[in-house]
Amino acid sequence: MATSDTTRRPFLFSLGIDRLGLVALKAPIISALVIAILSALAAFGVSKLRVDDSLSELFRTDTAEFRQYEEIDRRFPSSEYDVLVVVEGSALLARERLEAFRNAVIELQLTDGVGGLVSMLSARGLPDASGYAPPIVPDELPEDNAAYADMIYALTHNDIVKGKFLSDEGDLALIVIALDRAMVEERTAKAVIGGIKQVVDETLAGSGLTAKLTGAPVMQLEIRNAVERDRLVYNGLGFLVGFAIAYLFFRRLSLTLIAVLGPTIAILWTLGVLGGLDFRLNLFINVITPLILVSGFSDSMHLVFAIRRDILAGADRIEAARNAVRDVAPACLLTAMNQAIALVSFAFAESALIRTFGLAALMAVFISYTAVAVVVPTFAALFVRREPAADVESASCSAPPTPSCSSWEPIRWCSSSSGSPW
Repeated sequence: MATSDTTRRPFLFSLGIDRLGLVALKAPIISALVIAILSALAAFGVSKLRVDDSLSELFRTDTAEFRQYEEIDRRFPSSEYDVLVVVEGSALLARERLEAFRNAVIELQLTDGVGGLVSMLSARGLPDASGYAPPIVPDELPEDNAAYADMIYALTHNDIVKGKFLSDEGDLALIVIALDRAMVEERTAKAVIGGIKQVVDETLAGSGLTAKLTGAPVMQLEIRNAVERDRLVYNGLGFLVGFAIAYLFFRRLSLTLIAVLGPTIAILWTLGVLGGLDFRLNLFINVITPLILVSGFSDSMHLVFAIRRDILAGADRIEAARNAVRDVAPACLLTAMNQAIALVSFAFAESALIRTFGLAALMAVFISYTAVAVVVPTFAALFVRREPAADVESASCSAPPTPSCSSWEPIRWCSSSSGSPW
């Protein structure tokens, strides 16, 4: 057990950061109120977090090639609201399957969120004497086999259709859907794209044709879903495993909750700061949460274990928390500084996405340390109660007794009259 009168040299280059817990222990109730206020502000920042589903951000670099790409994209903007439906099946131009394909196209035109649609059925032939260009595939398919074969020949040899909306083998067809931007903003891309997929699957069911959706909106939706899913998985499983390990180690709900509150508040504060600074969640920044869980749980477990050890040795909870801050916090700070040095290397990466991740992770490391170093001693001083000490054997023993100890206490020895430790 560390004693309060032990002379300790200040941790070099710490600037007093390793003693933040001592400041909190001077007024634990005020410290708890400050933690609550900061957590409320962080919750507001978390509400402002947005997912960055931009595909170009994945490849953004500070190079001449990317700047040239941005200039071309600015002059000739491509639509980010085009959904591509790829319909696949053997003998796609057979009468029954072409009927199913046409029904799918008609239903898609009536689907909410669809602003326009182009497919091989949009192709038209040469204009007649009145200037009208009839569609190559009429509304009613020809009943005569010869007329149907002529229609298929005209369709497969049309310069716009062949190799673009219909593969040369005739087993792949493309439908290009322009989404209604106002409807997408109103109903969200997830609802609109989900509705399109449902219509395609229902109309092509039983026809032998299959359809897959792609395009920028679909890929952006996949990125957004992956980020949200990973955030739930990382956070949920991380907390469950951390809580289970802490409870198996301490066997006390109060100590377990204190050990878990440290990284929990660290994550809340970090995400709040990122949201307040308008950082966007992406596949890289999403990794920050497990990073905080690893370092936060490690620091929190060490601090709580040191507090419990001193309480078992007879110290009161305030003094035990002070000793933990003095003995354990410098090591935790040193670990955070080593992590920060490693993360600085990301600042030299060419990718803007990696540089942003490095900056966010660097802030997360120090916010995590600060949160754990303040939260754990504060709540330990407020909620940890003295644990019952084990019975100590009498100082004078007539026979060699078995040493008395518990699984969580230092071994206590009895001294016999001969002075041996039995």
